[in-house]
Amino acid sequence: MTTTETPAPAEEQTTAPLEVRKTPARKRLVPYWLLLPGILWLIVFFAAPLVYQASTSIQTGSLEEGFKVTWHFATYWDALGEYWPQFVRSVGYAAIATALCLLLGYPLAYLIAFKAGRWRNVVMILVIAPFFTSFLIRTLAWKTILADGGPVVAALNSLHLLDVTSALGITEGHRVLATPLAVVCGLTYNFLPFMVLPLYTSLERIDPRLHEAAGDLYARPATTFRRVTFPLSMPGVVAGTLLTFIPAAGDYINAELLGSTDQKMIGNVIQSQFLRVLDYPTAAALSFILMAAILAMVTIYIRKSGTEDLV
Repeated sequence: MTTTETPAPAEEQTTAPLEVRKTPARKRLVPYWLLLPGILWLIVFFAAPLVYQASTSIQTGSLEEGFKVTWHFATYWDALGEYWPQFVRSVGYAAIATALCLLLGYPLAYLIAFKAGRWRNVVMILVIAPFFTSFLIRTLAWKTILADGGPVVAALNSLHLLDVTSALGITEGHRVLATPLAVVCGLTYNFLPFMVLPLYTSLERIDPRLHEAAGDLYARPATTFRRVTFPLSMPGVVAGTLLTFIPAAGDYINAELLGSTDQKMIGNVIQSQFLRVLDYPTAAALSFILMAAILAMVTIYIRKSGTEDLV
């Protein structure tokens, strides 16, 4: 009697548990060590001065007797009640200068991105060139350009444009200096590169084939710009307007050199309170009010613009 042996079942393949290699603690701490210099910089030059300014804003006293923290929050309300015209003027001048920078900077950025060709680098250098000169010197140059006996005022007088601007309230008589127009012109000129560079960065990223596709679909150039180019460049528009509006709202050089006492901005008031009046609590309170107002406006603007990609 023969018996057939049944084949032995295949051995079950067992996989040994993978060994989890633990990263050494030294390697895990490397990213934090790399962040440490930046964090220390922010603490020393941003957080610490901010805390000091906050404590200064709630102090009372005088320079002779010394200032003490008395939690006097009424300083904020008193400062806002006294200097609210300068706040409104600063926001208005900054908004107008930002709009002008966008109107002037967008065509220039479009030209550099799509039409400049081999001259692109040259035009970019011309845009950046003002940064090689001091902000103060550039503003003083505008004081010479807009002088009463200068060519700009003479040309505007010959065209009778100063009569129109005077009727609108942006100039006074037959002069441009010491008027709102001079201050806005200075702000626009000084902060125009901050608008052009982000716009150029966004426009350069647009694939030219999208324009070709729009043309193949019989879209007119105006339609292509409205439906393709401008929506894709919105991150640059948002970044440029922020980089222009924020420093323009706190600027005081242009109003100091190109304006008069009627064109003083909130930056001039803060500078005067710190260095001339020596009312440190009021100056600190005005600084915090300005910072809070700009932060609120920027937050609302970013949410309304519908983009978080700022560059």
